[in-house]
Formats: sequence, structure tokens, C-alpha cells
Amino acid sequence: MRAQLSFLASVLIASPLTSLALVIPRQATGFFNPAQGGGSMLTDAGNGLGEPLNVIISGLSSPQVLSQSGVTNYAKAIGFSTECLGIHIGDPQSANLGDGHGSVDQTIELRQDFGDPNLGTCLESLNGGNHFRVFIQNGPQQNTGALFLAVSQEESSSENHTISPDGYDSGRDNLVAGAVGTKNFGGVTYHTTSQTVSGLLSAGTAGINHGIAIDGQVTLLTVTVS
Repeated sequence: MRAQLSFLASVLIASPLTSLALVIPRQATGFFNPAQGGGSMLTDAGNGLGEPLNVIISGLSSPQVLSQSGVTNYAKAIGFSTECLGIHIGDPQSANLGDGHGSVDQTIELRQDFGDPNLGTCLESLNGGNHFRVFIQNGPQQNTGALFLAVSQEESSSENHTISPDGYDSGRDNLVAGAVGTKNFGGVTYHTTSQTVSGLLSAGTAGINHGIAIDGQVTLLTVTVS
């Protein structure tokens, strides 16, 4: 018995971080699957349907990113900004991230700025483009700090800002393409890596707003500030 205890102690001392990661899974992933806490990877659009939470900014990212002000500055580094003249278009949506908060309204909505973080989102509101809603997983049961994004490409105001065909998948892919690598804004430098996560969403149109099919893939971003 003493020999077994001595061996176990030596393993824990040699690799404490590995052992810790085994007993605290969320430290290895940076988010908690909402479905496991009674939540959903779809927002509530108010009509019985929802939009996919198709991008997650990992809770393992730098803390400076994981807040409303932090993600807003990060968004400006990757081609998005606050809404045109502060005017919100469309109804806010809610989501249950399974963190113990239940259903909560989006924290903020950010739109493609076409290179102008001050007035560029007015072009998005007029002509259409990419946009995303932000929800923070910070409840009493799962305080991962992860940011869940509902990203989609939308049509122009003349089309009532309906989602473009394949707009959920293309919106996700366009955001990720503009985020990965090194970006700067407001004196802050961001380094972003990505990985694809399967199994959080189902492919197809079931429960999806506007009946637009999705491929079921979620992109996990890890953002480090230097």
C-alpha cells in the first residue's frame, strides 16, 4: 500500500496540471454545453424558433476580452462595431446558456463596419452584411466567462434584414476568417486561434429561424491579448 501511495504522489507531483485538467473539464474547453444545464445552443427569436450560437469565444481567453466593453473593442479589431448612431434595428433575442441564469436577453449586438468603426455600421443597416449577438455564460452554476455568439449574414433594409440564404454558416465563417491571426484596435493587440466543435448543434433546419439549414458546426475562438 505504501508503495502504491508513493507512486500516486509522484505522478501528481510530476504532472499537477494534467491531473487538474482531468477533474475540471471546463478548464480544458473554456465553455459549458448549455444543453447539459437545461439550456440550448439556439437563441429564442420570439416565434418558437431560434438562431444558432455558432461561435464561442472561449473562457480561457484573456479576461480583457470577456466582458461587454472587452468584446466591443475586440469586435472593432475584427471588422465590427456598435450599431449605427446607437439605434437598434430589430428585436433583441434571449438565450439560456445552462449556467443557472435561465433565459437572458443578449448583452450587445454588433454589426460589420466596413472599415469605419464610427459610421460603417450604418452601411450594414442599409445594405446588409454580417452581424452577431453576444451572450455571456456567467451564471451561478457555470461561470465559465465564455461568450456565445449568434452570427449571421443579413440582407439589406429593403429586404427587412432577413437572413441571407446560408446566412448562419456563411456569417460564422466570415467572422472567423476575419478574426484568426493578429489584429489591433485601440492600442490592444489580439491573437486569435480557432477550432471546430461538433455535436453542440444539429445539422438541418429543425428549430432554426427562417428555416435556413445549418451544418451543425460551432467555431471555438481563443483570444489572447498581448
